[in-house]
This record gives sequence, C-alpha cells and structure tokens, in this order.
Amino acid sequence: MTNRAKQGSERDLVMDFSDRPYAYDPVTQPEYFAGVLGRRTMAFIFDLVIVAMLSLATVGLLLLLGIVTFGLTLILLFLTFGAIFPAIALGYSAYTMSRPASATIGMRMFDLQIRTWYGDRMNGLLGAFHTVVYYFSVTMLTPFILLVPFFNERKRALHDYLTGTVVINSEMRADIYRDSFKG
Repeated sequence: MTNRAKQGSERDLVMDFSDRPYAYDPVTQPEYFAGVLGRRTMAFIFDLVIVAMLSLATVGLLLLLGIVTFGLTLILLFLTFGAIFPAIALGYSAYTMSRPASATIGMRMFDLQIRTWYGDRMNGLLGAFHTVVYYFSVTMLTPFILLVPFFNERKRALHDYLTGTVVINSEMRADIYRDSFKG
C-alpha cells in the first residue's frame, strides 16, 4: 500500500466534527431549554410505564404460549426473564427516538425532542446507545448523576454528554416560549 493510499484510508476512519458548532445556544435561544427538566422527568416516567406495560404483555404472551407449547416457552421465559425489560426498553427507545419526531412517546406528549449536539435528528443506533449509557450510568454511578443538568446551560445530563445529544423543546413549544420572551 502506498503512503498516499494509507493516509487516505486513515482519514476516512476519523470523523471530524470540529466544523460543527452547537446547534442550540441557551443564551441566544433560551426558548429551546425553558422548562425542559421538569417535562423531561415526566416524559421519562410516562415512557417507563409504557415499557413496563410492554414487558408485562410480553411475559403474559409467553405464559399463554407456554400452555399451547406444553411448557417450551416457559423454559424460554425462565431463561430470558431478566432480559425482557432491558430488551424492550432498548428497542422502544431506539425505535421511537429514530422516528421523524426524534422523541419517545413520552417526550412527544411533553413537547420535547432529542437531537445531536450539532442539531441532527437521532438514528436508531444512537438511540440505543443513549439508552444503554443512561441505564448503565444510573445503575453504576447512582442517580446523583442526574443532578448534572442543574449545573449546565443546555440542561444536559451525564449520559447526554457521553452520547453527544441534547434534549430541547419541540418547535411548537419553542415558538410559544419565543413569543413570551419577546413580550
């Protein structure tokens, strides 16, 4: 391999984000961050209920299938019981965050969106990664890491920093705040 070809292939592997500034500035665009923390907490609780209901429905379905399959799915249920909730939470978050609204169902209810720090919509892989980092950080570092948003302008939690994301108000909510900040 020539030196020039080697340099080209190394350059392709490195992603340079230095030309991408933060998309949302809390000083010049406070409407994107107003009231986010409280509504984000409520959205999380709502999403937690949805994931719990989906998990219970999955367990119920496997129990019913256990009767039909003469206990075979009960073995599957026994072996995978601890993974049902995390798997559903991961799939739910990855799927809903990668939709055009760039938000979970709970976030949509409270007019929130999750974006990359430079303003792009989420994709499924980033949504799944965000979920894994959230649950890992809260489990390993205690819920005190959730205090981080109180000490930064963009209201980003630790897992938001680690995944390069930011939770903002939807455009509709931002327009409401924008009008109130002008008046």
